[in-house]
Amino acid sequence: MFFLQNLYFCSLQNVSAMLTIIQNPIRKQWESLLQRPTVQYSDIVSKVESILDEIRENGDKAVREFNQKFDNYGGDLQVSNSEIEKAIKSIDKKLRKAIEQAYSNIYKFHEKQLEKPKKVQTMEGVTCWRKSVGIEKVGLYIPGGTAPLFSTVLMLGIPAQIAACKEVILCTPAKNGEIHPAILFTAWKVGVHKIFKIGGVQAIGAMAFGTESVPKVYKIFGPGNQWVTTAKQLVSREYVAIDMPAGPSEVMVWADETARPAFVAADLLSQAEHGTDSQVILVTNSLKMAEKVKQEVQKQLTSLPRNEIAQKALAQSKIIVVEKPNDALDLVNLYAPEHLILALKNAEKVADKIINAGSVFLGNYTPESAGDYASGTNHTLPTNSFARAYSGVSVDSFVRKITFQKISKKGLQNISQTISIMAENEQLEAHKRAVTIRLNQ
Repeated sequence: MFFLQNLYFCSLQNVSAMLTIIQNPIRKQWESLLQRPTVQYSDIVSKVESILDEIRENGDKAVREFNQKFDNYGGDLQVSNSEIEKAIKSIDKKLRKAIEQAYSNIYKFHEKQLEKPKKVQTMEGVTCWRKSVGIEKVGLYIPGGTAPLFSTVLMLGIPAQIAACKEVILCTPAKNGEIHPAILFTAWKVGVHKIFKIGGVQAIGAMAFGTESVPKVYKIFGPGNQWVTTAKQLVSREYVAIDMPAGPSEVMVWADETARPAFVAADLLSQAEHGTDSQVILVTNSLKMAEKVKQEVQKQLTSLPRNEIAQKALAQSKIIVVEKPNDALDLVNLYAPEHLILALKNAEKVADKIINAGSVFLGNYTPESAGDYASGTNHTLPTNSFARAYSGVSVDSFVRKITFQKISKKGLQNISQTISIMAENEQLEAHKRAVTIRLNQ
């Protein structure tokens, strides 16, 4: 018994050492403090390139070989209708109901993102407008490593469904030939046209190049490990578009004295359990709050099933105490978190000043996991500070914006001088003549 108590104490000590509290760092230190865990993509580029080359040259044959090597499965690539029907019938009733509720909420939120064309008369006789058109062929990648991410099927499949993409395919690993029924049910629910038992780099390659079984797509969506991320970046150079650069999951919580330490700790751990390369950061104006949250993290971690994963993530995480609200705001916007929780008394007022974040959660009763699953917003978000320039996945991600214009004879007369003068000064005579030839006749 003494040994167990001592082991428990040592475990808490290790956790305490991992989640460091840093008080009032000077601005020069912020960049280094906010560094994400280093992921050495360069170390695996040549290996990923080799796999992609094999798939481009040998199609299905290469895909099956890599499936066998990495997932112990060398059978049929496409999921059959009977497998989908079996999954629909066998899925747990409570889980099915939860997925259908999440589907409803996510659909409602994303449906409002559709834009109807609006014609604008920029001057008399000159009319312009823009129309959204769904990308014809899209590929969804759903990881299947440590958990069946059927929630990601909702997050990618619903906006594709709303955008009316003509062909939507999905690739996910099949361990020993099996795909979790919830993934198959959810894919059916969102209207995916074809599902393939393909994981990792070989899935990205198959969708990018096309094989005998897998259609080539125009854009690939979905998260993944460093191998998948590297593959997406490589194929995006010349073969296919991708949703965004994505890396390990992360959350930043900004909390004041009104926050609940237990809630904050739970939010930090909810991201820490994602993977050993995840990062969580607490920003607070109160040293007392920092210490209470640290204690709560220690307490909750001991009963967490994925505590070993979470502990490794906590080793690269921290608590930063910043007394001035404006400094805290600058720190948050500099980090540009994937997920940002504002556990603040004036959360809505502060939210207006957030300019760099993937998705923001306001108040003590808005956990990040609500956005992960069922509130309605999308959980496929930019990480690694890419929120400074990228948005999360939405219906816009699945459409192209095509502009149109129509000019009457009177309109061309009205705008002709402007075009002609600009063309002359850019020394593009043919541009000018395209206008004058019409007016002269």
